[in-house]
Amino acid sequence: MERILINGRKPINGIINISGAKNAAVAVLPAAVACNGVCIIDNLPHIEDVTNLVTAMTSLGVKCEFTDPHTLVIDSRDITTHSIDINKMNNMRASYYFMGAMLGRFKEATVPMPGGCDLGARPIDYHLKGFQALGAKVVQEHGIVTLKAEKLTGALIYLDNPSVGATINFMIAATFAEGISTIENCAKEPHVVDTASFLKKMGARIHGAGTSTIRIIGVEQLSGGDYTIVPDPIETGTYMIAGAITQGDVTVAGIIPKHMESVTAKLREVGCIIHEGLDSIRVQGVEKMKPIELKTAYYPGFPTDLQPQMATLLCKASGSSIITENIFEHRFRYANELKRLGGFLRISGRSAVTNGYCNFTGATVTATDLRAGAALVIAGLTAKGQTLIGGVKHIDRGYERLEEKLYSLGADIRRV
Repeated sequence: MERILINGRKPINGIINISGAKNAAVAVLPAAVACNGVCIIDNLPHIEDVTNLVTAMTSLGVKCEFTDPHTLVIDSRDITTHSIDINKMNNMRASYYFMGAMLGRFKEATVPMPGGCDLGARPIDYHLKGFQALGAKVVQEHGIVTLKAEKLTGALIYLDNPSVGATINFMIAATFAEGISTIENCAKEPHVVDTASFLKKMGARIHGAGTSTIRIIGVEQLSGGDYTIVPDPIETGTYMIAGAITQGDVTVAGIIPKHMESVTAKLREVGCIIHEGLDSIRVQGVEKMKPIELKTAYYPGFPTDLQPQMATLLCKASGSSIITENIFEHRFRYANELKRLGGFLRISGRSAVTNGYCNFTGATVTATDLRAGAALVIAGLTAKGQTLIGGVKHIDRGYERLEEKLYSLGADIRRV
């Protein structure tokens, strides 16, 4: 079993180039199944979630070929089945995007219920109700969802909360519905916009992505084409926070600074020195950080996927910080592992309070999920002594060569 070994208390310094966005890639790849042509997807992150999706696509009869680690050629013209093997997809959340892609193109789909990190209840009711509004019949049994429709017809769909997954799934399916579909109270995250941009480049007629209302005018089919995935804002934020907690000087390059506004604002609030460029952000850590109040929210609010990393940073602030998690009720599962390293979070429902003034000390810990793993790595970078992190499979799902990139910045870190 692989683990990550860190000898801490070394500031990290330098420039790091950010990979393509994990959350965009895992939506764009299933969306490519909806295209009757050849798609070339560039700037894909080289991560486990992408590898697993390619395996599932291949099982459908899709021809997939990597021309390099970050460029994938996808030929979906000769798909042989509309059913995803449950053994291919029960370990990741993004399997549900195949529902919208295959229902839209073929008017039928059989997909296993999604897996992924255990962050609390994440029902797919919104997705299924939306598909029904478009005209699909839905059957759920034995962990499998079966969707069928004679045809899809444009509909008005209102989301009770701005679910990213539901927004993307409706966009994909509604692209093939007759007439006009309107989605109200949409998610606005960058990967929603990126998926819409991909679909539009392939021939979809989508308007309003990035706002609370998206309108889709149905088309008969999508063709192929080239597309480049946007840089990953969560990876970007993780390295920004790593630089801050080690009192280092880190520049994240090849990014979209606007996507990072909530993170930049909070790092400035704790006292970090921030310099923004056209496609880069430089973070300089400080010895004494101020405590703050942090609340996660849907974009453009502070992302839940950076809450564990930021909470780790706030453990070292000069006083107590209050963290409120508004998205996932189990997001604080990492707290017990962080405590082994000397961090402390007093949790009450959806909120947590840090004591501040924590001096992290090396220990053996285990990542409970993807972002928890990143938080433990960040804690290990600033801990006295040696930290050994298990559960590396979670980290590999969403971060490309995490330990190699940190090593290039001067961290004493390696995989063992």
